[in-house]
Parts: sequence; structure tokens; C-alpha cells
Amino acid sequence: MVRSKRIIGKSESEEVRHFISSLPPVAEALGHAVRAHWGIENSLHWVLDMAFREDECRKRKDNSAENFAVLRHLTLSLLKREQTCKRSIAGKRLLAGWD
Repeated sequence: MVRSKRIIGKSESEEVRHFISSLPPVAEALGHAVRAHWGIENSLHWVLDMAFREDECRKRKDNSAENFAVLRHLTLSLLKREQTCKRSIAGKRLLAGWD
């Protein structure tokens, strides 16, 4: 169980979250695991959703959803490695489409 308190200006909220894990009950280890999970969510899934609109994709038939996911991940990897222009992932994708 994790209790967290958030204060923004005069507004205050408290939240209790429960986790099921096979890790030993050490607060630091559990905190690290939770932060690592959200780090992945923020760095990968958010970019895929914003730049590629992955959540809006309606590909469902056969293996098409998995195939397009592989293509998106490959494209994202290539766009992150591209260093010739200083643009966002969406901007680099737009430039690649115009070329």
C-alpha cells in the first residue's frame, strides 16, 4: 500500500494505491518498481500515442495490430537516432513524409 499526498496551491488531495508484487516488502524497492513502470509509460507509450496516434488505430484483423506496432516501434527508434535536424518526433515524421 502506498499513500501519496499532493498539494497544488491551496488544493490538497490524498490517494491510496495498492500493489500486488512478489518483491520483498521494502519501500525503496517497491517505489523503484512503480517509478520504473511509469517511466516506461511516459517515455514510450505517450510518444507512440502523441506522434503516431496509436490509441486511435483501428487495425484488428489477423496480425495487423501486432505488425503495425512493430513498424511503429521501429520507426520511433529510427526517428530517435536521427540527429541531423532538431525537431520533435512528430516533426521528424512530417519531414520524412514530405521527402
